[in-house]
Amino acid sequence: MPETLRSVVLAGGGTGGHIEPALAFAQCLRRHYPDVRVTCLGTPKGLETQIIPARGWDLELVPAYPLPRKANLDLVRTPVRMARATKATRKVLDSVSADVVVGFGGYVSVPAYLAAWRRHTPLVIHEKDTPPGVANRMGARLTKWIALGFEHQQEAGQSGEVVGVPLRPAIAQLDREATRDEARKFFDLDPDRPTLVVTGGSQGARTLNEATFGAAAALGAAGIQVLHIYGARNDEVVAPKDTGAPYVSVPFVERMELAYAAADLLLCRGGAMTCAEIFAVGLPAVYVPYPHGNGEQRRNALPVVRAGGGMLVEDSELTVSYVENIILPLLSNSAELAKMSAAAGRYGRRDGDEALLTLVEKAVAQAGAK
Repeated sequence: MPETLRSVVLAGGGTGGHIEPALAFAQCLRRHYPDVRVTCLGTPKGLETQIIPARGWDLELVPAYPLPRKANLDLVRTPVRMARATKATRKVLDSVSADVVVGFGGYVSVPAYLAAWRRHTPLVIHEKDTPPGVANRMGARLTKWIALGFEHQQEAGQSGEVVGVPLRPAIAQLDREATRDEARKFFDLDPDRPTLVVTGGSQGARTLNEATFGAAAALGAAGIQVLHIYGARNDEVVAPKDTGAPYVSVPFVERMELAYAAADLLLCRGGAMTCAEIFAVGLPAVYVPYPHGNGEQRRNALPVVRAGGGMLVEDSELTVSYVENIILPLLSNSAELAKMSAAAGRYGRRDGDEALLTLVEKAVAQAGAK
């Protein structure tokens, strides 16, 4: 293992699914190497410009561009622009004397991977999706150090070492039961009522919103309270009133660990980051995979559903009637929820950041031994 890591560059941007594991890993680096220089790469238009500096991490902006669907080493619909982006990224690696580049996917990762390869800098790639994104498929041709988030990725034929997904300490260390009263007080919820938390991710999900709002009266009549995170793009939403139980609706929640602690059951999509978090904290969930794309959200949720830790419903089948006839009775069945919680917790893991660090240290040590 290296005696110390002096400078680590993290590449991952565009969406929270790329940014959050990168920042969780940054925290892990600082715990083990207090003096390490951590530099995050981003693009001017990415969500990282809002998140990374606000959390106190250094952000270097480099040009990056959308990728063609087929991954190859030249990528080359725009060879001049890609060369420019790679050159700019290499300047960043040189300026911070990078020991290693750790990539989490997204547009910004492509020039980072190419710059690391040309600079002969150790490159470690973390992938949590099935199938992997275009950037990481390309990057995997440049390094043998591939970290996977879930066992089902390996079972599906992806190459790499399963390490889990780096999670923020507030989630990785969450004790849901011990934090429940604090969490419900934080959201102005009743401490003793069965609680449904609904989230479609940072931007929301119309299907989840419409089904839950439509069932609000029935949920309230049954004594079930709701924390509904309806998404930043849905400011026109009007929350139900006078349902007979608390119904708290907000566009966004910064402290998702408290939302998880408040919940008896989560109604959500099946994004890899969401799945990693709720598996880890042992939260039962009803998964409604995003109906477009290549089916990765279904694949993310299916293993824990098969293990008894959740339920899966198609987007087209999530209706007001489904919430009233399936989800509502489940929320009234504390014994079944406890079984589901235990099953989800057995599938999850909380040490993804530490396991990834071990792999990064191996990559750096092997490069130094050459």
